[in-house]
Amino acid sequence: MTFSPLAATIVCGVLICLSCSSPRIQPPEFDGDRAYDYLVKQVEFGPRVPSTEASAQCRRYMCEHFSQLGLEVDSQVFNHDDSYSRSTIVMVNVVASAWGESDAALVLMAHYDCRPRAEYASIPELMEKPIDGANDGASGVAVLMEMANLFAARKPPCRVDLVLVDGEDWGVTGDRENYMLGSREFARRGIRDRYRFGIVVDLVGDSDQQIYREAFSERYAKPLNDVIFETAARLGINTFYDSVKHPVLDDHISLNIGGVLAADIIDFDYAYWHTELDTPDKCSGESLANVGRVLAEIVYNPHLWPEK
Repeated sequence: MTFSPLAATIVCGVLICLSCSSPRIQPPEFDGDRAYDYLVKQVEFGPRVPSTEASAQCRRYMCEHFSQLGLEVDSQVFNHDDSYSRSTIVMVNVVASAWGESDAALVLMAHYDCRPRAEYASIPELMEKPIDGANDGASGVAVLMEMANLFAARKPPCRVDLVLVDGEDWGVTGDRENYMLGSREFARRGIRDRYRFGIVVDLVGDSDQQIYREAFSERYAKPLNDVIFETAARLGINTFYDSVKHPVLDDHISLNIGGVLAADIIDFDYAYWHTELDTPDKCSGESLANVGRVLAEIVYNPHLWPEK
């Protein structure tokens, strides 16, 4: 086939425009097995209930991990006046910053605390005992710890704050005021205009993974939710289901109220939620890698980011 000079010029122009579009950047490989090891290690400390020695040990473990990888580590200590025990509970958020090429910033968040009560325990005597929190807490942290390995291997395109919050699961059933304590404190300190967007990861390690669009994310951060599920589909990850299912009060609510567009990646179809059976054998490295690959693809490819 031959082209006239004018047609050839137009074709060349189209090709040049296509070549100038943002190319996909291949992120470093997310190691699901290594992330699973991080999950197991957290559980080995015991239930990470706020203001306990297990919580402090886990926090030191996380901080050492981030520091060794060259991230800047800070903490946010705050007091919670607990209406249940009528005492003051000291809680601590951890913020690990990976510095990138631009002035923009993203926030990735998970909670590292364990629920202090297993109200859905299979054995009544265990209903007031704390849970191990393998999926409900440790899975999200494990994903962010492995994301730090990626950032050490290749600098992200902008600053990424990995925020591990305390006190997310403190409240009793029905008492909304005593949930999301760490993320509320993080937002209270001023986050408006600081981040381009935020993503919360919670309950993401279930070996029978089923991640749907979370309803509040869909309502308040639909452009970001679209990016997440379109990315999962493009990567061929079939445990992300592109339909809305559960409304979940989670840490992304605090971020959105604080002025940051934020979505929640969460598998709320977890049979062992708030039970004594939330243990590592219910989780898998493959599930952690599914979520980690989606996060890495989004972080390293700014052309995917939703418009401001």
